[in-house]
Amino acid sequence: MATLVRDAMSTVVLTIGPAHTLRRAARLMPARRVGAAVAPAPDAGGVGILAERDILDSVGAGQDPDREPAHLHTTTDVVFAAPGWTLEDAVRAMARGGFRHLFLLDDREPVGVVSARDIIRCWSPVRREAPAAPVGTAAA
Repeated sequence: MATLVRDAMSTVVLTIGPAHTLRRAARLMPARRVGAAVAPAPDAGGVGILAERDILDSVGAGQDPDREPAHLHTTTDVVFAAPGWTLEDAVRAMARGGFRHLFLLDDREPVGVVSARDIIRCWSPVRREAPAAPVGTAAA
């Protein structure tokens, strides 16, 4: 039987408000242990997704994260999943869209998010005796 996204998803859904700056979003994401947030996209007439990469792109371009409104950096061409999707459905959508987070909607409300990392955890065998990382290397 296929694993469903609802079995792999996190129910922690961070919503970034229209007044949030990129710095505020960057502080909230690790505090909630998430890599993406739902954000209003007033220019697109709906919601968008703000991911860590969007923040990095802005900072890398020399923009001030204390002044940049988060909603200006959202991805508005968003694909949402239903909790009944399989992980295979999610992987296909993520690969096609080139993104690492997929928000799940139930009754048009975000109820969870599944990340590429969540899917890897579901598909990987349980770590029995994971080898230690060599000294001087960083674990991902």
